[in-house]
Amino acid sequence: MFDPGQLGRYGWTDAVSARFTPHLTDDLIPARVTRVDRGECDTITSTGPIRARIAEHYLCTGDWVTIGDRGGHPTVVDLVPRHGTIMRSSASARSEAQVLAANVDTVLVVTAIDGDVDLGRIERMLALAWESGATPVVVLTKADAVPDPALALAEVGAVAPGATVLAVSARTAEGIDILTAVLDGTVALIGPSGAGKSTLANTLLGEDLLATNDVRAVDGKGRHTTVHRELIPLPSGGALIDTPGLRGIGLWDAAEGIELAFRDIEELAQHCRFDDCAHVAEPGCAVLGAVESGDLPQRRLDSYRKLTRENDWVAARSDARLQSERTRAVKSQSRALRQLYNNRRSWQSR
Repeated sequence: MFDPGQLGRYGWTDAVSARFTPHLTDDLIPARVTRVDRGECDTITSTGPIRARIAEHYLCTGDWVTIGDRGGHPTVVDLVPRHGTIMRSSASARSEAQVLAANVDTVLVVTAIDGDVDLGRIERMLALAWESGATPVVVLTKADAVPDPALALAEVGAVAPGATVLAVSARTAEGIDILTAVLDGTVALIGPSGAGKSTLANTLLGEDLLATNDVRAVDGKGRHTTVHRELIPLPSGGALIDTPGLRGIGLWDAAEGIELAFRDIEELAQHCRFDDCAHVAEPGCAVLGAVESGDLPQRRLDSYRKLTRENDWVAARSDARLQSERTRAVKSQSRALRQLYNNRRSWQSR
């Protein structure tokens, strides 16, 4: 029976062990990626850390992999199927997804409470978190900097149905014990720069392992302190992934995540007169009725529409790119066949 050893501190469970079963052979060892660099990655194995080459796979912090000797160098051989994958649309011109963290169980959606709390950004990050399959927890940091955190808690709680919302202070330790109690498995932090993610991470880790920066006084915005995603074991159990601050949070195939983030609107939609109601001007629309009665803020409906339109557009663009790639492949094969036939006829005519 395999002894996970040090992997036990990095999220190894019976479920993970079962996922490894088809990938293990006598010459391969299981490992978890703790940090990714260009062409290489840091991993942890049952006996300790190993620096390995990345031959074929696109890897992300949190991935489970197998490592074997290839050409005298430790090399990633197999990527174990992921779960709890946080993905966003890449900033490139191509329609591609960027993996922010893999095999995550809890997503901490972090935002600072001492400024303007951007509800639309929180809704967007919640859609991202729900889509991953992990459990989202909204963490309002810097609770000691405002006179009454309860006001922000109520405001954010109204746009986070189904998610736990907590106000914490790394400086005074307010709410940290409650936050620690709700953490489960591998925990990833997402949020904008200046939200206090690295400071919160250091508090949860019990020591200053991650660098921190102050928010710029000129515009109140944060500077990117975390530049690499890194997996670190938590003293309370499980592991933590700190991610760089997110300026843009494009959705990628997040229809289910949007439904869960806006489950209040989805529940209202069940009472609309028409099954295909677009909640724009249809008679008997329960969603519009809730807006008119004041039970649903217009801002929240606008946010729901915006994210839905964006997700539909990204999906359509991705489908168009895939179709274009298929068309190019077919044309390339057709050209190769024509060349083959032409060469054959030329040979036969000699």
